[in-house]
Amino acid sequence: MILKTLKLHVGEKNLITNCYIVADEESKEAMVIDPGAEVDKVIEMLDILGVNLKYIFLTHCHADHIGAVDQLQGVRGGKVLISRADSTGLYDESISLTYYTETHNPELEADSRIDDGDLIHIGDIEFRVIATPGHTKGGLCLYCLHEDMIFTGDTIFSGTWGRTDLPTGSIDDIMDSIVNRILVLPENTIIYPGHGKSTMIKEEKPIYLELRKKDF
Repeated sequence: MILKTLKLHVGEKNLITNCYIVADEESKEAMVIDPGAEVDKVIEMLDILGVNLKYIFLTHCHADHIGAVDQLQGVRGGKVLISRADSTGLYDESISLTYYTETHNPELEADSRIDDGDLIHIGDIEFRVIATPGHTKGGLCLYCLHEDMIFTGDTIFSGTWGRTDLPTGSIDDIMDSIVNRILVLPENTIIYPGHGKSTMIKEEKPIYLELRKKDF
């Protein structure tokens, strides 16, 4: 499998979002996860890799993760995948918060609204969708058992978790998602979050075991 991480600078506030490109080496099928900005940088990497874009996977609907999705699809194609609950954020800035990041709202419909347990294939590589509400109602993670990796969007980061004070967020939901949906995966699973550095399940689990004692 090919995996590339791009650090994208979003809007006037200069937020930095992780965008991931995963591709199957044999079929050259690729998926871009969370193209939040700087579409030229994403397209350039796709060209360097010589891959064909099959899917654009959105972990959730916030502006810093969806800001370049329409431009990317317009140039390279690919089906846009997002959860049912977050799909309205693609054209509703009160949910996507594009006014806060001072970026444009993509204003498009998803090609597919995906659900917990759905399987996504890039060549011979299989990913399983895991619903992880909390940062947003429709937050998703994308897990690959064979490669021991999970893309977590803004649900969990190295040493902390995503904000829950934004529209549709919930502290109870995000703790439930992390403890009961993510940390139950094999301990050697690598976490690729929406911001910051990667980490591993075994490195994050002690944090939440301690929090559990405090009624989370």
